[in-house]
Amino acid sequence: MPERRPAPERAGHGPWVLVVAAYGVLALAATGRSILQIVEYFERAPLAYVLSAVAAVLYLLATIALGKGMSRLAAVTVSVEAVGVLVVGTLSYAAPELFPDQTVWSHFGSGYGYLPLVLPFVGLWWLSRQARAGRAG
Repeated sequence: MPERRPAPERAGHGPWVLVVAAYGVLALAATGRSILQIVEYFERAPLAYVLSAVAAVLYLLATIALGKGMSRLAAVTVSVEAVGVLVVGTLSYAAPELFPDQTVWSHFGSGYGYLPLVLPFVGLWWLSRQARAGRAG
């Protein structure tokens, strides 16, 4: 008799719910911060604040996509987020004048406990695990 593999873990169950919740918290935090920065201080660092707003939108889309099992949208948003935090994190050290204030991705998300740096790679790992389980099952 062939070996049965477990079904892919649903986003609302098990430890994965913590990852989706972390995305939701980052979505709220990044949205609040970017709105404040754009409304109050936009002229100080327009590029940084617009990128902060982009990060907020990506976190929101990733939260929805991961929570609802929309794997393609999740993979795209999480991948763009991973590239964004790596590029902005690097630029914030290489060209600090572009990022005079902290944003969600500056300094690789140090202001958020480096969660913005770690979370997309956890998300990509989980999505690849789900894809493998789906193909095997």
